[in-house]
Amino acid sequence: MNSLRYAARLSVLLQAFVLMLLLAGCESMSTTPDDAARQKIDGLLTLIDQRLDVAVKVAQTKWNSGAPINDPARERQILDDLTASLKTADTQEKSFMRRFFQAQFDAGKIIQAALHAQWRQEAHARFANPPDLARDIRPELDRLTPLLIDALGQVRPLLQQPDAKTYLRQRADVLVRGDSNGVVRAEALRVLLE
Repeated sequence: MNSLRYAARLSVLLQAFVLMLLLAGCESMSTTPDDAARQKIDGLLTLIDQRLDVAVKVAQTKWNSGAPINDPARERQILDDLTASLKTADTQEKSFMRRFFQAQFDAGKIIQAALHAQWRQEAHARFANPPDLARDIRPELDRLTPLLIDALGQVRPLLQQPDAKTYLRQRADVLVRGDSNGVVRAEALRVLLE
């Protein structure tokens, strides 16, 4: 009886060992994206981070003006204009771009809300020379938007490969800000990782 139990346990252990070997073999067969793909992904992540940096300037401007952080009408107008400007008739592509940019807006609002909460707690005074929304901030966003659209067009097909998504996740930890315990980064990348 003991030898049967021993043989059964040994069989289970052997099966588990074989399964581990198979899984290890599958992992080693996984390839990382080539240099060109990695450069495209890194470029997109850098642009996402640059756009998130603008949220700090927006927070300062809204702090001084008392404007609300959330402006759904303005966001909708920007998204409508963006969608109309896309050169594709593909509704899925337009939907993807719209969802991606909404995620960027939402990530920026997380930064703004965290800063405003911090400044309220500190009883922070108005900023002496905040960036001007029309002169400083919108031109920066207008510069970044077409660059992001182009980078997305190059990276999106790559994201069909699991190794590219893994690379994107790993590099995002290095290239994209991690404010609010990584919530900002997670929101900014959400649509890319769906």
